[in-house]
Amino acid sequence: MVIYSLRQSLDGHWSIRRESATLFSQLRLGPAIQLAREAARDEHSRSGRSTCVEMPGPASTIRLAQYARPGEQIESAVA
Repeated sequence: MVIYSLRQSLDGHWSIRRESATLFSQLRLGPAIQLAREAARDEHSRSGRSTCVEMPGPASTIRLAQYARPGEQIESAVA
């Protein structure tokens, strides 16, 4: 599964990462979530691979979106 993750910087802005690469930075939270979902959905549509969007929560990782083929097992989010 390809994981797109949101990370907050010390200045309060958000970045979108795909595995270890930063794709976008200096975003507000709302636009960062929308852009990450769009990127994950697009990759799933083009490649057929399972993708998801995650962000850190107070106690564990929060999965914001996931895209997989019908009947495909979805992996659990790991804190």
